[in-house]
Formats: sequence, structure tokens, C-alpha cells
Amino acid sequence: MKILVCISHVPDTTSKINFTENDTKFDTNGVQFVINPYDEFCLTRAMWFKEKQGASVTVINVGGSETEPTLRKALAIGADNAIRINTNPTDGIQVAKELAAVVKSGGYDLVLAGKESADYNGQMVPGMLATLTDFNFVNGCVGVEVADNKVTAIREIDGGNETLSSSLPIVLGGQKGIVEEKDLRIPNMRGIMMARKKPLEVVEPTTEGTLTNVGSFEKPAPKGAVKLVDADNVDELISLLHNEAKVI
Repeated sequence: MKILVCISHVPDTTSKINFTENDTKFDTNGVQFVINPYDEFCLTRAMWFKEKQGASVTVINVGGSETEPTLRKALAIGADNAIRINTNPTDGIQVAKELAAVVKSGGYDLVLAGKESADYNGQMVPGMLATLTDFNFVNGCVGVEVADNKVTAIREIDGGNETLSSSLPIVLGGQKGIVEEKDLRIPNMRGIMMARKKPLEVVEPTTEGTLTNVGSFEKPAPKGAVKLVDADNVDELISLLHNEAKVI
């Protein structure tokens, strides 16, 4: 079984976010980048298939050379090889088209991608990728098993989980639950050394241009001071909720 794991290069959630050039560009100075957490869950599950079923695991990213340390970390975790599509990711459809070109030519059986990236939270790419490749698709995946070309996937729904069956090939949008946090892997020294020798292929983009452009970024307004209302003063509470908070 050939597995492709899509890897997003995202800022660590503890990083302080700033913008430059009149708030039109993200300031990367001092920002630590990591594997998108949802993608890391998927990579860990792919490693299980590699160890238990002899699957081959390729990781892929759409981005510039600055994303290669993130791909190397994925290789150190245990992926067999990596692909970097050499273009700046600008929107979901552009990323999906670039990934689809690799999927179509690579003969992959299972494509794993986090259900969304931790920076833009678009939750678009896995579904678009499935449509462009004509693969089956399950999103919000919290469990997956593959046996004899048959896939059993568990996805999260309102109020519980739903179990689905499908055949390969398939795109799965994964999240926490596909593996647990305690199962995530930290690269050891041997893995780091081996990652330096593993192939990292750089391919040029197949699409031209983008459908979207950034107008500007804006931080959320700072939270105002807390107003305390006496428990017996219901009229004041209603007035504040109606006139200031405007929630009633």
C-alpha cells in the first residue's frame, strides 16, 4: 500500500503573530514553524500502517525551501521519502490542484491529510483533493483500518461517531483520535541522522496564478475590562447585555 501524507508548515500556536508591509504580509521573524498538528496525527497513523502492513509512506508539502526542515522532521519520524512542490501556498484550491497532480501520477492508495491547517482553519483541501482525483473521501476521521483493499473509517459527527466502509483509493481528513496525543512520535537521534540521507524531491508547480489575493490582515480587538454585576441587580445585567454586548 502506498500512502501519501500531506504536511502543512504552520506557526507554533505559542508564537506571537505580527504583520508587515501595511498589514498585508505575515511577519515570520521569530516564529517557530512546526508540522500541522492534524497532519502529525495522520503521519503517526501512516507509520502504524508502515510497521504493521509494510506500507510505504511519502510526505508532501506545498511551499518554498523554508518548509524543508518540517519535511525533514517528518522523515525523521519515519517517512520513507518527501516531496516539496516549489510554490507559495495561497489558497485551498491552488494547494489541492498541486497535490492532485502528484497523487494522479504517483499511484497512491491512501492519502492522509489533517482535516484543516492550524493557521487558516479552512478545512477545504482534503475534500477538494478527493474531488480532483476522483477518490473516495471521509473527513473528520478519528479511526481507520485497511484490510484487503477495504477501508473502515470512523468519523466524528454531532453527538457521536459514524463508521463507514469504502474501498481504496481514498482521501481521509484526519484529526485527534485517528491516534492519540500520547502516541505521537518524537524523532530520535538515529531518525534524525537517517532523515538526512532520505530523498527529498522538489517538483515545480503545475498550475499558474492564484484565485485569491490577500487584502490585509487584522488582529482581533483586545478584550475589554470585565464588568461585575450584583447578583440581585437583574435590570442592570439585562441593560448591559442589550445595550453594550448586544447579545439580546
